[in-house]
Amino acid sequence: MKNIVVEYPESLAIAANQSPDEFESEARKAMAVKLFELGRLTSGQAAMLLGIGRVEFLVTCRMMGVPSVSWNDDEIESEFE
Repeated sequence: MKNIVVEYPESLAIAANQSPDEFESEARKAMAVKLFELGRLTSGQAAMLLGIGRVEFLVTCRMMGVPSVSWNDDEIESEFE
């Protein structure tokens, strides 16, 4: 398994009013959610990246303001037919 190391000044966690552990956890979640939002990862892959279940990941997306599905107008219309 590969690792990503991100160096940051402790002042960022303090500015976010978080402990370093809370800040790092949120940063990992933000990365996984953004990669999912961009379509780079599936929800299952993003959940695996975080070490959580898919449903928990989808709840995390909602809490971070990212929709768990994105349908275009045609897809929405076909759902209601």
